[in-house]
Amino acid sequence: MTNREPSDVKITNTDRLSTEPIKTVQLDNRSITMLGTAHVSKASADKVQELIATGKYDAVAIELCPSRHRAIVNPDAMAQMDLFQVIKRGQASMVAASLALGAFQQRMAEQFGIEPGAEMRVAIKDAQAAKLPVILIDREIGVTLKRIYHNIPWWKRMGLFGGLIGSVVSKEKVSEAEIEKLKEGDVLESTFSQFAEDEKDLFKPLISERDEYMSARLIKESRENNYQHILAVVGAGHMNGMQHQIENNCIKNPDETISLLDIQPASSGWFKYIPWVIVLLILIGFAIGFMRSPEIGTAMILDWVLINGGLSALGAAIAFAHPLTIMTAFFAAPLTSLNPTIGAGMVVAAAETYLRKPKVGDFNRLRKDTTSLKGWWNNQVTRILLIFILSTLGSAIGTYVAGFRIFERLSSS
Repeated sequence: MTNREPSDVKITNTDRLSTEPIKTVQLDNRSITMLGTAHVSKASADKVQELIATGKYDAVAIELCPSRHRAIVNPDAMAQMDLFQVIKRGQASMVAASLALGAFQQRMAEQFGIEPGAEMRVAIKDAQAAKLPVILIDREIGVTLKRIYHNIPWWKRMGLFGGLIGSVVSKEKVSEAEIEKLKEGDVLESTFSQFAEDEKDLFKPLISERDEYMSARLIKESRENNYQHILAVVGAGHMNGMQHQIENNCIKNPDETISLLDIQPASSGWFKYIPWVIVLLILIGFAIGFMRSPEIGTAMILDWVLINGGLSALGAAIAFAHPLTIMTAFFAAPLTSLNPTIGAGMVVAAAETYLRKPKVGDFNRLRKDTTSLKGWWNNQVTRILLIFILSTLGSAIGTYVAGFRIFERLSSS
């Protein structure tokens, strides 16, 4: 992990006797005590309980966003997920990534015999018991994942997704030393550690932006509610960055900072036109082919259907889709690829959801099933997400392969 402690930051209070780092910073004659935790550490959970029991604090802030908080306080919330809406809104990849992140944390937690996010659960439970307000200060996980995705070059995005899936399906035991590294970061940084150590493009939205975001949330809540002493339970890797932001008055307008960091990035101006340019080139290729001879034009159409539809259907088949879903992929992909507003994966996943609607038990087993590769294929919820991803990927590859084949025919005729 990257060591981010700035040399100009003064630690006003550090508990040297505890293995969990503690720092207290001053803000407008108020105090914010940050407890650095590891999200799969029993010691972290115990320290949270100990600090809240002192009665020193009038609010408890935790490194959770609303959706992650809902997952903790209402474990059955997943059973209420509307897969049709998830697919329609284009959120299938984000849901799959969130499940993979949760599975990574679950795998480590089970190995060391502690419930994932135990320190956050203790903070919520004990704060409520003490009648203290609980403040959610982290940015929505979906926004963070999208900003990570858009902040790295497009050719590295598959590697990012592959690294995430690899962290889930890995059979290697997590060592005690690796668990200790969590005290230098958080679960997101640990999951993407192979990238975070080397990629500045990834580090910015994953760590430094969240340092700034959580600091702004703390400043805003402290001032608006006149909290005199907030206990902030955050991943230890965020402490130095957050301390620097608050003590050096880096955030002049918390509301503006939060709004800017909450923006979900859109595709760059020119990049969003690439799919339309590809469609135009394909259609021009068809037109030229038929102008030369009906045989060449027909051969091009067959290439397009067989390659594009075949690879999308192959993706669906790899995910063990229903036979009718595989057929849907074969016929839908060649058509949807000529209309960038409709993705092949959206149609194919919707067909699978209609043919084999997930049962309540599938949702209830998500937490367990997502910790193994076999579970992703056995659970109907995650299988639909895989069908969406793999059929989309197959169609995308098919578009380029078929496109090159079409223009190869033109150049040779």
